[in-house]
Amino acid sequence: LQKELLKYKQEARNLQGIKVTSPQDALQQRLLQQDAAVLQLKQELLRANMDKEELHNQNVDLQRKVEERNRLLAEYKKELCQKERHLQQQQSKLDEMLRQLSEASYQQVDLERELEHKEALLAHCMKREAEE
Repeated sequence: LQKELLKYKQEARNLQGIKVTSPQDALQQRLLQQDAAVLQLKQELLRANMDKEELHNQNVDLQRKVEERNRLLAEYKKELCQKERHLQQQQSKLDEMLRQLSEASYQQVDLERELEHKEALLAHCMKREAEE
């Protein structure tokens, strides 16, 4: 019965993947597990380094884009300032022309009044001459 029990225990261990091993085999298996773990860590480190490099490249690309946009923004600001100065100059010219037009209009009104006054004098003189 004991032999049969040992036989079934051995068979159960084999089925479960458990093997009676010597201390050397146990150390060897432990080293293999550690090597597998080290290999997995190396793979993870490699992936992490690749991800880090990709992020670095994306960062460099984004910085380049930001610098390009900042350059364009500076150019647009410069153009805007030039256009504002030009607009102010045109506004000054327009204001000056409106002032001159207003003065000319006042002069025209004065000249029309003077013409009406002289026409009235002329009509008065013609009337007096006709009466004489």
